[in-house]
Amino acid sequence: MRANDPIIFVEKPGVSPSNRSLLRGIEILRAFRPGSDLLGNSEIAERTGLARATVSRLTQTLVAAGMLQLDYQRRAYRLAPATLGLGHAMRTGSKVLSIAAPKMRIFAESHGMNVGLAAADRDEMIYLESIRYKRRVAFRNVMSGQRIPMELTSLGRAYLSTISMEQRKALFTIFRLRRQHLWQSSLRREIESAIQEVQTQGYCAASWQPGAIAVATPLHINGTTYVLNTSLSTHEPFAEVVPRLAKPLLILRDEVSDAMEKQVFC
Repeated sequence: MRANDPIIFVEKPGVSPSNRSLLRGIEILRAFRPGSDLLGNSEIAERTGLARATVSRLTQTLVAAGMLQLDYQRRAYRLAPATLGLGHAMRTGSKVLSIAAPKMRIFAESHGMNVGLAAADRDEMIYLESIRYKRRVAFRNVMSGQRIPMELTSLGRAYLSTISMEQRKALFTIFRLRRQHLWQSSLRREIESAIQEVQTQGYCAASWQPGAIAVATPLHINGTTYVLNTSLSTHEPFAEVVPRLAKPLLILRDEVSDAMEKQVFC
């Protein structure tokens, strides 16, 4: 299993044939990742674990539904503009984002730090919002919808602290297969240490990109777990930077949580 490989589709018992087709169609859409402009039926079958005949039938349906476009010359498919519309509808309709984003922008400007809000999707984290302070000197730009590894990042490790042992065990199996050497040498210990840190002090830290340190904390809203993080491009010692990032981040978390509670009870 490679770092960017999607999880192979596994059918669940008790799913009706019509629902099974829907699930399979969604898995086909999930097969498209950054850098995957065009995918043929054989590539989609390999990524999803579905039979090629099933993929061929469902890609035709997705084209008819306006979710995929067929490149006739290359006999391959790309995501259609309608899929971008779904993302826009999610962003503009999210009460969490409408409350959190303005507070995140104030935070970034007042503290001179990057700040992000993410949620889990299977074995990855997806940025819902990312506000980059001083873009010109940032090591990388992060956009809404961008995926990052759960196992390597403070965002992912903070999320792992919130789920059950059974769920965590299943994800650990994926991480171990994906990063076998790193898992045995240090990765598992790092994740378990981060989980303990979140449970005791409310946040964890990681430095998975050279010259950048990030701190993350879980945010529970209406039964859904999100994760807030802040990061800084610096070559200062890790142990000195983390407390400086953590204190304002925890304040931001409480501000967003309190604002959401007021919204619910208004």
